[in-house]
Amino acid sequence: MLNGRAALFTAAQMARTDRLTVDSGISDTALMENAGRPVAVAIMQRWTPRPVLVLCGPGSNGGDGFVAARRLAEADWPVRVASLVPREHLRGAAAQHAALWRGPVEALTPAALDGADLIVDAIFGAGLSRALEGAAAQTLAAAAAGKKTIIAVDVPSGLMGDTGANVGAVQCVLTVTCFRKKPGHLLQPGRSLCGELVVADIGTPASVFEEVKPDTFENDPALWADALPVMQSDGNKYTRGHALIWGGWPTTGAARMAARAAARMGAGLTTIAVPEVALPVYAAALTSIMVSPIVRPEDLEHLLADSRYTGLLIGPGAGIGPETRSRVLAMLATGRPTVLDADALTAFENDPSALDRAITGPCVLTPHDGEFRRLFDQSGDKLTRTRAAARRSGAVVVLKGSDTVIAAPDGRAIINANAPPTLATAGAGDVLGGIVLGLLAQGMPPFLAAAAAVWLHGAAATEFGPGLLAEDLSDLLPGMLRRLGIAE
Repeated sequence: MLNGRAALFTAAQMARTDRLTVDSGISDTALMENAGRPVAVAIMQRWTPRPVLVLCGPGSNGGDGFVAARRLAEADWPVRVASLVPREHLRGAAAQHAALWRGPVEALTPAALDGADLIVDAIFGAGLSRALEGAAAQTLAAAAAGKKTIIAVDVPSGLMGDTGANVGAVQCVLTVTCFRKKPGHLLQPGRSLCGELVVADIGTPASVFEEVKPDTFENDPALWADALPVMQSDGNKYTRGHALIWGGWPTTGAARMAARAAARMGAGLTTIAVPEVALPVYAAALTSIMVSPIVRPEDLEHLLADSRYTGLLIGPGAGIGPETRSRVLAMLATGRPTVLDADALTAFENDPSALDRAITGPCVLTPHDGEFRRLFDQSGDKLTRTRAAARRSGAVVVLKGSDTVIAAPDGRAIINANAPPTLATAGAGDVLGGIVLGLLAQGMPPFLAAAAAVWLHGAAATEFGPGLLAEDLSDLLPGMLRRLGIAE
């Protein structure tokens, strides 16, 4: 997991990686050449020759821009360069590559945009720690207002590489970065601002992973596919796990969708525990999924005392109130893998510490932003907030959204980037909770189960396309598993 293609590097980690690469024998001048050349290649692969303006900043990002400009000019593209500082003020490898540029260097101002069709933004990279201002901000804003086609080097200038925060960036159609993506490439609004993202190989040796150990990753089957439950030829429905869900009343659809998802993910048995009054509704709507009526509170306790239940879920349609809170605490007290979603989280908004104290076993929380705000500190960016919530609660936290973050209590985090807009539909979160449950019930570790569930959820929605309803998702899951090589 540490040295795979899915690793995400912070700006500081990338800077250290570059130093280690130079130490391995690649000069900083050659490294900058390797970084700037793919920018020119990517442009030439996507457009025919047309007037290009390369905007260069005062550091290594600007040096990459000078390389890209030279490479485009060598291919007979009409190229101009505008720099934020005079060429003689540059230092190191950036100065060396600026010296190789044979054309004039204009001042970086909005006026320089005249006559250019493509704009290459090589002003500031991911290490920018302040809001974009002055000529850089004015020029990029003018380029956006003029509907110019903008290509970014590393990240759009004004985009925080570690957080995805926008402090002056404008929309780009293409971003070319080096070696590995950064969190800001995937976290919103950064993900939307980058446009198409290309990751270029610049010769960084794999040995850098011995020194730089990332703890943030892009969600990808390579992280968790080996941990997915595998059917055994001598297995039976009991060895595949038994998922138990609390079914609410009068809202019944949420729990039913979660149950179908758990079953589709391979749980050998799935049961919904429901208030006695709701039994006819659930029983009429379900076939292979069992329904257990709860008449008295102790009936749920008796169910939970059965160790054959290997995964628990409460929240979808559960209702907000002391009864839900009591049921959550009863489930957590078993120490068995438990998923808490929706109402099960909101039930603790007046006493979040009570929930933290109750989590002593494997647990996954799946809040959306509103539910998260009721329980956890809102300080910092999404990645920081989710990590802090996981550390405080002792649970794996899945903060849902178009850039869902999955964080473990030990600090590891995964950012998901495959969720299509069609997932913004009622009930999709209930299905996600059921997918997590189905994997937990079969013994998959919580952090990996959560990551797998989020990815499969997004892949299924993408497969369906427009017109998606939440209840469509479960029936698409077997196809997703087949593509991953998981046989039923």
